[in-house]
Amino acid sequence: MVKPRVQLASPPTPIVPEIVEKHHENVALVKEQNGKVTFTDNNGHNRRQITQVAYSIVHVTRGRIRFRVPRLRHDRDYAQRLQALLEADSLVISARIKPAAASLVVTYQPRQMSESKMRSHLIHLILTTSDPTIVITVVNKPAITQSSTDTENSWPGLQLSAVATGLAVLGGPLGLSIPPIMVAGTIALATLPVLQRALVGITAQRKLTIDFLDLMAIAITTVQGHFLTPSLMLSLIEVGENIRDRTARSSKLQTLDLLNSLGQFVWVERNGEKQQIPIQDVLRGDTVIVYPGEQVPVDGTILRGKALLDEQKLTGESMPVLKKKGQTVFASTLVREGRIYIQAEWVGNDTRAGQSIKLIQEAPVHDTRMENYATKIAERAVVPTLLLGAAVFAATRNPIRAASVLTLDFATGIRVSVPTTVLAALTYAAKHGILIRSGRALEQLAAVDTIVFDKTGTLTKGEVTVIGVESLNPATSTTRVLELAAAAEQRLTHPVAEAIIRYAEAKKVTIPNRQKWNYQLGLGVQAEIDGETVYVGSDRFLRQQGIEMAQQNGHSKRSASMIYVASNGQLQGKIKYSDILRKESREVINQLLTVEGVEVHMLTGDNRQTANTVAAELGIPSANTHAEAFPEQKAAVVRALHEQGKTVAFVGDGINDSPALAYADVSVSFANGSEIARETADVVLMENNLHGLLEAIAIARQAKQLINQNTGIVAVPNLGALFIAVIFGLNPLAATVVNNGSTVVAGINGLRPILKHSPKKALPSAR
Repeated sequence: MVKPRVQLASPPTPIVPEIVEKHHENVALVKEQNGKVTFTDNNGHNRRQITQVAYSIVHVTRGRIRFRVPRLRHDRDYAQRLQALLEADSLVISARIKPAAASLVVTYQPRQMSESKMRSHLIHLILTTSDPTIVITVVNKPAITQSSTDTENSWPGLQLSAVATGLAVLGGPLGLSIPPIMVAGTIALATLPVLQRALVGITAQRKLTIDFLDLMAIAITTVQGHFLTPSLMLSLIEVGENIRDRTARSSKLQTLDLLNSLGQFVWVERNGEKQQIPIQDVLRGDTVIVYPGEQVPVDGTILRGKALLDEQKLTGESMPVLKKKGQTVFASTLVREGRIYIQAEWVGNDTRAGQSIKLIQEAPVHDTRMENYATKIAERAVVPTLLLGAAVFAATRNPIRAASVLTLDFATGIRVSVPTTVLAALTYAAKHGILIRSGRALEQLAAVDTIVFDKTGTLTKGEVTVIGVESLNPATSTTRVLELAAAAEQRLTHPVAEAIIRYAEAKKVTIPNRQKWNYQLGLGVQAEIDGETVYVGSDRFLRQQGIEMAQQNGHSKRSASMIYVASNGQLQGKIKYSDILRKESREVINQLLTVEGVEVHMLTGDNRQTANTVAAELGIPSANTHAEAFPEQKAAVVRALHEQGKTVAFVGDGINDSPALAYADVSVSFANGSEIARETADVVLMENNLHGLLEAIAIARQAKQLINQNTGIVAVPNLGALFIAVIFGLNPLAATVVNNGSTVVAGINGLRPILKHSPKKALPSAR
């Protein structure tokens, strides 16, 4: 195989060939300065300064890492150099770059290098590629050998059974001269997967499975020379197995590394000097510096400074919180404004966010293949069918009649029709913006009787929205109040400021120019506007400026938050803001509450007053409202409901929801939710609309009804033909036609979700 090898054009100590050949052992990232990353070898020799490249690790599984590298979108030369570097690396099996998505997916050989080392090696290549002096020549490199596991998974059972069927038709009905040994040999090769599964059932599960029944029928009919019967049976079996594998959960629950969701470098203060180090090198006791727009990388206490922190990812609280010296901050929260120095007390996966991920890892992992009553019935029928076949052979001494009995099992039909129904339902759901990851998730969704919602970002929009402007001075209009507030708040990054600007723009208000201004973190802003001194901020801020707030004394109880506007020493008005409900939330909750057997709960990290207000608007009982819940409490509530015998669905979208998502019987998130929530969820609503939940449940219940129908479609004709085969005798080919015919009919019936109109969104009553 010819693979490109990378060389440097001119430097005397070329770094990249050594990276390709020796990987990363002799190269270490030692410091970053002025946008440059300096690499040295183990002898301390300076090798090269390379411009730092922004990147993040999106997902990691064994043998596969996905990066997001924004530079790939606009720098075609960089993308080509990176592709060449990766193709030249003997550890890399494949590298796929999608510039539009800024995505890089690398598969590698995990047996040759650990995940952490490979991750460091690939990061090194991503950074090295920024060097424009890299040129490419082509040399011969040995082809990469796939693992034995990949080889086993690539056994062409379906292709072999199709060839066997073709040979059987040519040599049978068409009468061509096909050597029997060729047909029998092809059937034997195609039967190997069935034989392997049958042996696993006997040795590992200690029972006779439907694969053993299939193996016996194939062996008898092949020995008797009825090649068309076993080849058709094999084709259907392989089709069923391929469909079953497609319905398996798309990915197992993977270890989600907290550090992947944070930045790669952290500013720390050591020995009185500021330095930027990789996040993995942060130690307990370090003084960590966090600037505006950065995520807090550790749990710790603020040593100095103050900042406005957005904790929504962790607690679900929609409003940012002002924190000062002596207060605790948590990893994964975002500094909106301010700068803080933190003493690191917990780092990496020991942080509160890391513990949330640990809860996910410890959650029960379910079987990835759909387990349902139809398959269990088929399994139970194996031994009786074998005994009946043996009895027929003992009575008639006719192996053909015995083979007919074995052929007429309804296990084959069920194992094809059930996954066909599931796959059709999953396909239909995907076309309608609903990603259901597995057959098991579909089955659990059909049985849901309790649904738990997170509040912030799920039932609400998850962002601050202005809901009203009120004038408190007869001489000042509401429009003027809004003009003054928008002028004072313009270009500030506080969520309330952004909400006021959006509201003013929506109302097409002309925003005056702002002259001098002074923003006080956590309080408000003072600005000179049209010759007036304007104050916009909290009740406390305006009182500090000497504004009379007596007329607000009777308004202490309110469901919405307030920001006040004053000018020329007088209170002019107030602006109400809140994290408002999604427009579809009331309708969706109402439909769920009116369905018999469905119980609705709401979980939130918000305070009790806010939680009860939202619950009352939605009609959710107070007893089912759980406030001030951190991730571990959310998971505990879901576990408690599950232990009561309920089938629980959890709907959430943040890091703080991930443990609860993992412990639920079926978990639902949004496409725009946090990465961890999407990875944990069984169902992802791609259109970010709660109506998708109703449609997903309707699709799941329809699929369950079709599975029940298909069981009858398969069982009835096979039982009838079995009676005839036992009493009167039946040709194996006729038995195969009955068996396969019922399977085809059931399979077509299972495709109804993608052949008909959409299911009704109104949910049928649970019976």
